[in-house]
Amino acid sequence: MTGLIASVLMLLGCALALIAGIGVVRMPDMFSRMQASSKASSLGMGLAALAAAIYFHDVQVTSRALLIIVFTLLTAPVAAHVIARSAYLVKVQLWEGTIVDEWRDSIAASHEPDGEEGDSSSRGDAPA
Repeated sequence: MTGLIASVLMLLGCALALIAGIGVVRMPDMFSRMQASSKASSLGMGLAALAAAIYFHDVQVTSRALLIIVFTLLTAPVAAHVIARSAYLVKVQLWEGTIVDEWRDSIAASHEPDGEEGDSSSRGDAPA
């Protein structure tokens, strides 16, 4: 019975990893691709690690699998956010079908070089 449960979890994990790969290829812009890759692949990897823990039924394997799941679920969203913020700051083009740009006012305004709020003198850098 545990072999069947592990097989189903492994197949679901592989299917989510496949969906993440398809999403990276099919999505129109960098931000959408990053969304597809970070969410689906993290969940797919978590299911695959959980399948390994169930299949081997060993304390060492289970503890390692749980640590892998926890660290991946903690670091993947943070890494995706940092990459997205960096890409937005270097003005990576948004998809032309983008409707909402929530960062336009908060991030872009604080990094304007024209002397308004967030200029280089307020950060301690030499003026341009």
